[in-house]
Amino acid sequence: MDFDELIDNRGTHSNKWDDMERVTGVSPDDGLAMWVAATDFKTVPSVRAYLQQKVEHGVFGYFGDRSDFLAATAWWMKNRHGWDISEDWIIPITGLGTALAMTMEVYTKPGDGVVVFSPVYHEFASKIANADRQLLECPMVLEDGRYSLDFAAYDKLMTGNEKLLFWCSPHNPGGRVWTQAEITEMADFARRHDLIVVSDEVHHDLVFSGATHIPTAVAAPEISDRLVTLAAGSKTFNIAGLRTGNVIVENDGLREKFAKRLLALYIKPPSLGLEMSTIAYSPEGAKWLDAQIAYLEENRRIFDEGMNAIAGVHSMKLESTFLAWVDFAGTGMEMDEIARRIEVDARIAPSQGPIFGKGGETFVRFNIGMPKSQIIEAVARLQAAFADLQ
Repeated sequence: MDFDELIDNRGTHSNKWDDMERVTGVSPDDGLAMWVAATDFKTVPSVRAYLQQKVEHGVFGYFGDRSDFLAATAWWMKNRHGWDISEDWIIPITGLGTALAMTMEVYTKPGDGVVVFSPVYHEFASKIANADRQLLECPMVLEDGRYSLDFAAYDKLMTGNEKLLFWCSPHNPGGRVWTQAEITEMADFARRHDLIVVSDEVHHDLVFSGATHIPTAVAAPEISDRLVTLAAGSKTFNIAGLRTGNVIVENDGLREKFAKRLLALYIKPPSLGLEMSTIAYSPEGAKWLDAQIAYLEENRRIFDEGMNAIAGVHSMKLESTFLAWVDFAGTGMEMDEIARRIEVDARIAPSQGPIFGKGGETFVRFNIGMPKSQIIEAVARLQAAFADLQ
């Protein structure tokens, strides 16, 4: 488990590296890719060994029995998250991006409203727009460098047109791990406004010491009749390119409606994704994950200390994810100037905060899921780019 290994991802059709210059203007030749939410670590050794065996076998036909995958997923949820699920509740799907889009396809119609708590994962807004649904942003409250939720204020924003709530747990980009009380409040809000809750829990495995992720289904069983949970090993094990995830639905009616539409569209995850996830959801996968989290905690410490040493800059302390959320409001600069210093002067490609919606205007998101030497280099470059503020 050598997370220090520098791996050259250029020229591999990597979205994170090969699309970087086109999207951000930062060349991969001397730039650091800190934008796309994928790490630069090799995945679990047993998963890599499996792929080597599969290549030697040489046959890549249609995939049949999913029982091992379903059993491994149920085992993982129980052992990592204390969530007892029936294998019958699990609907494998081609990644959680597809799952998000499908929830709107199945449970809403064009023109219906979808609620988000912003700033939040930017793909929520784009998928809502692409589906001809209406985005309703409920801005979170930033208090002492930490996000909280104001449901009394959100009640006043509701129009009655809203049918769905996209709930990001743990939160991206703020890294919040929601408490039992916060999830209960969210569930009460959903019931008051008759919303189906789509709980995107893709970062649920990447939780730092001092925090505990509670699956929404465990924290709020009272909304099992209106809850759809999305989970995957994609961020956990750096296998997002395999496009494999789970839609977990306890309620028979909600689940059957979703499964029927998937069948009609003939959407199925790839066999290699199912098999790799099966192997990763194991005791060896858990051991590898624990080592990765410890490594990321040190990356977080180095990055936060470095950013917080820049006058007017504050890096929100992550409770989860490998995505640092940094506020540049104290610099007094406009985002164009902040971006110029980061992308041109420091040669770093991050994600600019405004794409995450209301409340993200002064923020920048940096992916710290990379070898420690690159984190140290990134901090040095950023401190140099803002050296005049010291």
